[in-house]
Amino acid sequence: MILREIRLPRVLLSALVGAVLAMSGAVLQGLFRNPLADPSLIGVSAGASVGASAAILLGLNWLSVWGLGGLSVVALGAFVGGFLAVLLVYQLSTGPQGTSVTTMLLVGIAISGLAGAANSLMSILADNEMLRRMSLWQMGNLDLANWSRIKICLPMLLGFLLLLRGQAGNLNAFLLGESEARHLGIEVDVVKRRLILLTALGVGVCTALVGAIAFVGLIVPHLVRLLSGPDHRTLIPASGLMGAMLLVLADLFSRILIAPAELPVGVITAFLGVPFFVFLLRHQRGKLL
Repeated sequence: MILREIRLPRVLLSALVGAVLAMSGAVLQGLFRNPLADPSLIGVSAGASVGASAAILLGLNWLSVWGLGGLSVVALGAFVGGFLAVLLVYQLSTGPQGTSVTTMLLVGIAISGLAGAANSLMSILADNEMLRRMSLWQMGNLDLANWSRIKICLPMLLGFLLLLRGQAGNLNAFLLGESEARHLGIEVDVVKRRLILLTALGVGVCTALVGAIAFVGLIVPHLVRLLSGPDHRTLIPASGLMGAMLLVLADLFSRILIAPAELPVGVITAFLGVPFFVFLLRHQRGKLL
């Protein structure tokens, strides 16, 4: 019965969002040379959630831009919030010697905490309808999937994949270190800003469409590296494919576990991601300092 109730737009949207989040995680891990980097762990997801919630609180969710039924205004708020969060994390964790892994994680935790406080404040100020919409953003929700949202996400995914594939060689060079990348003729600062902008855009739009879904970008790139190795020419598209499958399966489990009720899909990915994150912390403990 549950399988018959699953709508094609929901399956497609979960696959598209999972692909973007997984590719974003692969990019951030390569950019920072940090296996713990993830859009949710460095604050971009929390910042995007704040931006989307602010748009809802201000009553902007009904505005329509480019004929997209009001989605683009919330998406713009999510993009701005996510971009500002990741930019702040990047600026505070980067020094003359490069990006500090420990500082990046700590600043990401601080930004996520601040975003949580901001979301709590907006929840107090919101009415019941606004509060319901904010809660859906913060937990991740695929129930509102429709063809309009797919029309937004599909072109973004295709452009995202093409642009990131063009940066695969630069990301491979980053694995050697920033100094080595400069010796190879790569404009390190330009590439960093470009990739951060792309990541913030991708995660921001996904958060605006389905809410904050954590840990997909953390889990998937590690699993793909075990199969294909660290070469970003294969890692990025393979992460997108595996991320799509993971989120589709997580959405299926969210509908089955407490049927006929439904869990937010973000809850499922968090249950999967937190133990995985703890395992990585223990495994990488000697390398983080």
